[in-house]
Amino acid sequence: MIGGPAIVPGAVFGVVGALAAFPLRLASREVERRHAELRRGVTRRTTHVVFGRTLLAKAVLTKAGDVEIERRVKAEREAGRQLISENGFLRLLGLMKAPEASSLSRQSLIDQSRLAGEDLDMLSLFDAFEHDGEPYSFRDLILARKYAGLIASGATWGAIARSVHRSGPVASLTAKSLNLGSQHGRPDAIYLDDGTSELDGQLLFDLGSPEDDTLEELFAEAEAAEDEGRHDDAAALYQRCLAIDSKDAIAAFNRANCLRGAGRIAEAAHDYARAIKLDPGFVEAWFNLAGLMSEEGKVASARRHLQKAMVLDKMYADPVFNLARLEFDAGNLAEARRLWVRYLELDAESEWARIAARGIQFVDLHMAGERDVRA
Repeated sequence: MIGGPAIVPGAVFGVVGALAAFPLRLASREVERRHAELRRGVTRRTTHVVFGRTLLAKAVLTKAGDVEIERRVKAEREAGRQLISENGFLRLLGLMKAPEASSLSRQSLIDQSRLAGEDLDMLSLFDAFEHDGEPYSFRDLILARKYAGLIASGATWGAIARSVHRSGPVASLTAKSLNLGSQHGRPDAIYLDDGTSELDGQLLFDLGSPEDDTLEELFAEAEAAEDEGRHDDAAALYQRCLAIDSKDAIAAFNRANCLRGAGRIAEAAHDYARAIKLDPGFVEAWFNLAGLMSEEGKVASARRHLQKAMVLDKMYADPVFNLARLEFDAGNLAEARRLWVRYLELDAESEWARIAARGIQFVDLHMAGERDVRA
């Protein structure tokens, strides 16, 4: 293995989009060897989010396009998670050699290249530079200037990122002139200086297997079906994923959500339990199973699952609110009030916070009335 920075034990990596250059199965094995976790998708326990470059190709096929990627990046950054590019992740694992030492800060690169900060961040996240973050190199500055020129001509960061990865190592583009493909009827592609050839070919690690490719394609297809509300189709696809990788807690959880959406309650409960068995710390699975139990009138079971979710994640407000509602419906007003107070400590601004505040007022008035009656 190539030496690289250490992974902090206990870190939880979530992958958004399949990795273009490396099978997730092998990456997961290496992460586990370093006493951390790697999962598809993002949960509340996720500390680091890896953005796979296959998202770039997928975006072309959707109406939202690159806007959806930008939205997801913004959401994960605001959630306080560390964002990592695919190459950055491989370097972190020691599976890819780190580029030479560099010294340019992010702001210096922006000032010298006139590339917008937002475009710099997105291009960095999708490995359009030699480095995936600061400090950047002189080669990165050259590339940033080229990209700024392309964007000024009408290109988008997404079109640039998709095109440059067809040429092998991006550093090789520093000595070449790049042109926007609109002159050749291809506004979504970048051409070399003479305009005769689109950047072509892709440098991939030859470490995968047909099974890896099938699994990634199935998972992406399942996610798409889930997003479109095709619950039965998505559930069937997630089941095929689980047939290939029976230890995938995310696939089991997603399948449970789809089964619940399709009204297949008993099957959904089974798969939530399966996700929990595979990952006992999967707080969302505990929470969703509690919701299912509550809908089925199994209050004691719902209460236990909500309490477990609260223990696993003390900053997770949703189970606190739902447990307060259960206690209120059961007539345990003092406990409901205590839980609503705790909820307001976690969330003081949302519509649910206003409901919690009204709940506290109601309990206070009710208890005051009872005291007056006794008096």
